Amino acid sequence: MIELEGRVAIITGATSGIGTALARAFDRRGMRLVLTGRREDRLQTLAGELGAARTLAGDITDPGLPQRLVDEALSAFGRLDVACNNAGLLEFGTIDEIDLGRMALMVRVNVEAAFRVAYTVLRHFKAQNSGHLVNTSSIAGTKVRPTIGAYAGTKHAIEAMAQSLRLELAETNVRISNIQPGLTSTEIFDHLTADAHPRGQQGITEPLTPEDIARCVVFMLEQPAHVHIPAMLVKPQSQPL
Repeated sequence: MIELEGRVAIITGATSGIGTALARAFDRRGMRLVLTGRREDRLQTLAGELGAARTLAGDITDPGLPQRLVDEALSAFGRLDVACNNAGLLEFGTIDEIDLGRMALMVRVNVEAAFRVAYTVLRHFKAQNSGHLVNTSSIAGTKVRPTIGAYAGTKHAIEAMAQSLRLELAETNVRISNIQPGLTSTEIFDHLTADAHPRGQQGITEPLTPEDIARCVVFMLEQPAHVHIPAMLVKPQSQPL
């Protein structure tokens, strides 16, 4: 098993949900963290709970932010071992109902910004011939259903990017993993009405928690050097697949 203590990780979207759970899980294993998100007050509160954490508040769509995160990790801790490409938005609805402005912003965050983070950290990982990129994908990156085509398209893009980059870096010691959560209770659904929430639409009695996802990510990171988990799909028992 790979020992995580002392390793350094970047986490995007750290101010809520899966990102916050990842920060706490990594901290319990002695990792040192660089956290980013739009809400500086939440970042500071979270960092105050943790042992060794730096924060860099900002909008993930800022083209310069990914490199600043890498620079912060190297400046503060002298190394970078893990990057969790986690920031994301959710917008779905029928043709008549979907908010096109929010949909376009979702594409910027889920695809454009995620690609910038991935390529920026992978350049560093390739140069040092080590590192692990973990993308927060979705069960929607493997299948679609009515009304979520745009969101699923953003996650299919993450899957395609990761598959291609794994091939490109196959002869290196760099690893790329996608976590593919089913329905998880996070703030990403807060703007939806009860009727629109997938929990009711799909009859899911007990969604996953962010801590469930963090536990799976830690499992992927701790695998021995000869073991690579390219993708892990995890869903609530009651979610149809």
